[in-house]
Amino acid sequence: MSAPEQDRNAGGMPPLVRERRGSIVVATLASPQTRNAIDDAMAAALVALCADVQADATAHVLVLAAQGPAFCAGGNLRDMAAREGMYAGSPAAVRQAFHAGIQQVPLAFHALEVPVVAAINGPAVGAGLDLALMCDIRIASSAATFAESFVKLGLVSGDGGAWWLRRIVGAARTAQMTFTGDTVDAATALAWGIVSEVVAGDVLLDAALEIAGRIARHPAHSLRLNKRLLRDAEHASLPEHLHAAAALQAIALHTDDAREGVAAALERRPPRFTGR
Repeated sequence: MSAPEQDRNAGGMPPLVRERRGSIVVATLASPQTRNAIDDAMAAALVALCADVQADATAHVLVLAAQGPAFCAGGNLRDMAAREGMYAGSPAAVRQAFHAGIQQVPLAFHALEVPVVAAINGPAVGAGLDLALMCDIRIASSAATFAESFVKLGLVSGDGGAWWLRRIVGAARTAQMTFTGDTVDAATALAWGIVSEVVAGDVLLDAALEIAGRIARHPAHSLRLNKRLLRDAEHASLPEHLHAAAALQAIALHTDDAREGVAAALERRPPRFTGR
């Protein structure tokens, strides 16, 4: 699985590097010179990544990591200052550019049925924090920091951060982070539920891959159906949720892997899943 040719940054290098480890896809933000800022090329690469992983029936888990000392510094400040890329033109042009560009990233992650584990090595700021929040499980280095810092630039979260953050930390802490723009350290992020684990930086990727491996041993179809059910539960009433759960359970029960899982449990042996 290689990055599409159009997913190139201004220097001609791919902003996102992919590798395969069995049924685990590892995608690494690869623009450390900009602290992995999200420009048009990075946004396009992230959208293409989600589409490719969604279409790959052999992909069980996606791990999102980053090169350099930062996870993601948010929007590209140089582009903002020069009014280039997604910041160019009239207010109407900027609005359309956001719709067609960076806002496709949260939509792509929300639609992705494959579980995503983020390995957050350093600062995740502004849109970088929002990108981390789009992932299902977040593991942080002890050096990681988090800030919903748009207000410090006189801006708002244009990529869905208010939607994601409120669902994870609640209304009061979202308001605190949004209105102050203050930086939260890894220990506080753990206490607030922004991340589920904090580890030393030199074992961060190993920790993320260990969790991904525990996920990847399960049938791909079951993982995708379970993630779809979690997504639906975010907005459905209980009766609506139960209807969806019954339909997805009916699909799951008629797979070979479900039959094998039940048989293995009854026979007290490890299951041998085939992806069917």
